[in-house]
Amino acid sequence: MRRPALLVLEDGRAFHGESYGSVGETFGEAVFTTAMTGYQETLTDPSYHRQVVVQTAPHIGNTGVNDDDDESAKIWVAGYVVRDPARLASNWRRTGDLEDRLAAEGVVGIAGVDTRALTRHLRDRGAMRVGVSSVTDDPEALLRKVREAPEMVGADLSAQVTTAEPYTVNAVGTHEFTVAAVDLGIKRNVARRLAARGVTTHVMPAGSSIDDLLATGADAVFLSPGPGDPATADGAVELAREVMRRQIPLFGICFGSQILGRALGFGTYKLAFGHRGSNQPVLDRTTGKVEVTAHNHGFAVDAPLEGSVATDFGDVAVSHVCLNDNVVEGLRAHDVPAFTVQYHPEAAAGPHDADYLFDRFRELIAGEKVSA
Repeated sequence: MRRPALLVLEDGRAFHGESYGSVGETFGEAVFTTAMTGYQETLTDPSYHRQVVVQTAPHIGNTGVNDDDDESAKIWVAGYVVRDPARLASNWRRTGDLEDRLAAEGVVGIAGVDTRALTRHLRDRGAMRVGVSSVTDDPEALLRKVREAPEMVGADLSAQVTTAEPYTVNAVGTHEFTVAAVDLGIKRNVARRLAARGVTTHVMPAGSSIDDLLATGADAVFLSPGPGDPATADGAVELAREVMRRQIPLFGICFGSQILGRALGFGTYKLAFGHRGSNQPVLDRTTGKVEVTAHNHGFAVDAPLEGSVATDFGDVAVSHVCLNDNVVEGLRAHDVPAFTVQYHPEAAAGPHDADYLFDRFRELIAGEKVSA
């Protein structure tokens, strides 16, 4: 039986609902995702570590949960906010119900909230700290705890989500190349997309050295997505610089894109409410095509949108731009074999417009001309 629950934002706005998942109290950064599908992939994405996720889609849990769609070994969100949880889950792949999974993993959630009003508030005021509780009905008491919680700016979280030990995902079919993937919060579908292209991926802990990466026999290096403030990731930045000094092919996604951006000499900054969802339009300047893409980032690279910039590693240009707000969504180095995208070409729940970027990476490794 569900209990009354309370959500309080750090600016004092409160929402009332009922418990969903585990009964208790949780704190984090309130963010919203506009994805209509893929809630299981969202929940198990390490990039959502220490964030309370608001689902803008009104009906959540309709297809239950299954054993195949997790993007990591656990649910990472700090809390979960939905409007109308499914009363009955039905799908041929279903192995359980979402609320039961949330409760089993201790994820505190709230249902019955006007998520449209909450999302509009976050769009107007920006992502902010939040508390969700099903053990108190006192907004002022919960607000005091919210304002004592740590902020996302300055948060160094990679070590909290990375693999404890290296592991390998073998190529499907004929093995052609080896990639060392630095796990800053990697999703499983990255290695799957590489495996489908004949790439064996060695997933390495976030604190790995250049020697650790090269000991795998790596032909290239991948910097994974992940949570936290890229301004704190000095070790990963220096690792990326060393990879480029050695002219090793390098590809970064999301947090990895921000790391590579810093390694090239650019700054990073926090977006007001971030990009989270699976319907973001991005222009690929190489092809001139507009792609529908999946995003999950609250920070971005501060680089000039026009022309090339001289860096310690040669000229670099912005390769991809979000058409909603002109945020930098990708970088391309002209003099070292390195490129990035800020969004998620591996998107397990879709869309798949950007899947070709793994082909570009493979071609970069092979020394082929990058496809147009």
